[in-house]
Amino acid sequence: MKKPKWVIEKERSRRAAAAETLWLFGLHAVRDALVNPTREKLRLVLTKNAADRLAEAVAEAGATAEIADPRRFGVPLDPGSVHQGAALEVRPLDWGPLGERCATGAAGRPIVVLLDRVTDPHNVGAILRSAEVFGARAVIAPARHSAPETGALAKAASGALERQPYLRVQNLAAAMETLRDMGYVLLGLDGEAEAEIGAAVAEVPDRPLALVLGAEGPGLRQKTRETSDRLVRIGAAGAFGSLNVSNAAAVALYAARG
Repeated sequence: MKKPKWVIEKERSRRAAAAETLWLFGLHAVRDALVNPTREKLRLVLTKNAADRLAEAVAEAGATAEIADPRRFGVPLDPGSVHQGAALEVRPLDWGPLGERCATGAAGRPIVVLLDRVTDPHNVGAILRSAEVFGARAVIAPARHSAPETGALAKAASGALERQPYLRVQNLAAAMETLRDMGYVLLGLDGEAEAEIGAAVAEVPDRPLALVLGAEGPGLRQKTRETSDRLVRIGAAGAFGSLNVSNAAAVALYAARG
């Protein structure tokens, strides 16, 4: 029986995703990936100095490093990447389905972060670090028009990429609806909103929270705003100035803890 076209395309997409690899670079990012048992590691390239510094992690991973001349570091990295003599080719992490990762049964108030078209890997890396610190279940972003898992993002996350779930979904609004069905209250961050985030959090003390942040400048898209349960702002002392998205995420996560 001939497979339907949609099935063939889905299988082709899965095979392409499985074949994808990326290069992580920098001592912290490489060390944390080496000791992550769920990370599929393909090729490790180190200078002699980096090999000495990462010897314990290399041994723990059971990996074999290619020793490279620091003047001819033969790895396909973007120009200007500060690799510190360490690069590791890996496959992207698979964190599993949103429903499992964001399940509400565990102890403590469940919190997730959703990013609406935040494309800067440095911002997303910093948000992953904050999400890990404040115990978020996941950081969720659309598969398109968001920062993909890259070496630059991993370096900015300083190891958090290996531990903090980063889920890429086909449709952000649909993911928000799924979270709502799971009991989450969806708070969209908007500098013009009337309610402050602290007060909004206090009104739902026993509910899981989903914090939705948009890109700097355009902010939340109209569909994302409409899908949020409530728009909230971070209170400021003065009338001027604003936080970038990674700083706003950190403040919002702190406020969400109550």
